Amino acid sequence: MKFDPNTTAVVLIEYQNDFTSEGGGLHDAVRPVMEKTDMLANTARVVEAARAAGATVMHAPITFAEGYNELGKHPYGILKGVVDGGVFVKGTWGAAIIDELAPAEGDIVIEGKRGLDTFASTNLDFILRSKGITTIALGGFLTNCCVESTMRSGYENGYQVVTLSDCVAATSVEEHDNAIAYDYPMFSTPMTGEEFSSRLT
Repeated sequence: MKFDPNTTAVVLIEYQNDFTSEGGGLHDAVRPVMEKTDMLANTARVVEAARAAGATVMHAPITFAEGYNELGKHPYGILKGVVDGGVFVKGTWGAAIIDELAPAEGDIVIEGKRGLDTFASTNLDFILRSKGITTIALGGFLTNCCVESTMRSGYENGYQVVTLSDCVAATSVEEHDNAIAYDYPMFSTPMTGEEFSSRLT
């Protein structure tokens, strides 16, 4: 399987300080899996290869206004955890994309992500179709949440979906491994960042 850079996009989901960096509100929760996968270094190599090949690089951060009014009065589940943790507030250090993967000239920042599925509340699908992109390679947080939700929608929307198995992390090794072993093969082609980069020709 080869990937045409002209029709391929790497979609980076929530590489933000609250997840990725020491002092981030959710960093301790994902640190063990980040260290296991070495996801930041692997992702940086994928992004470098994608830019060199001429593929599109997209960043999909999640942000909320102070007070989280976008979520209503009674958020529950994982978004309640976001509110309770006070994370991903627009304009704060925690919500900023990590410096090592900061958008470069020619990259696209996807606007409006407020929930789990990147397709649901953003212009992602519009941009992908406008650019003639048919393959999306996904990395980021969480393995079994936002990455998985985006994977499923990408599959349903007719894209060729690649999940970068060593460029993702979750809040436990068990959840991470389970998603990659049982869920990802149903809705994507899982492969390492190195495997994907070597096929980007």
